[in-house]
Amino acid sequence: MNWLSLLGLESLAARWRANVIEGAIAVEDRVDLARLEWADLKQRFQQLLVLTIVVTGLTVVALIMLSIAVLVYFWDTPQRTLVAWLVAGVWTLGWVAALVALVSVAQRAGNGFALTRRELAQDWRDIKERL
Repeated sequence: MNWLSLLGLESLAARWRANVIEGAIAVEDRVDLARLEWADLKQRFQQLLVLTIVVTGLTVVALIMLSIAVLVYFWDTPQRTLVAWLVAGVWTLGWVAALVALVSVAQRAGNGFALTRRELAQDWRDIKERL
């Protein structure tokens, strides 16, 4: 004997089952999306790290060599002190520019999982509307 059928609750139970199945599929889709975004974010961070190390190393070597060349060129002139201070000033400006760029990249990197967050927010709005 089917009590749900006798009480007229069979359609309600079927709707609940369908909603639970749909919810499980939606959760699985969101987890897959988060996994894909995590892999993409991780790959971008790895590339960013490697390129940062390479560019930093090459830049430091190039700038040191350029600084030495400028100081050697002006060593026997009366402008030796001025040139030394100018080289130090250029290095300081370069450091400030690199710091600003680093802060900018760090702020943009904080926007990870944007698609997942947007999708979950939409799901939450849909759930609230149904209630």
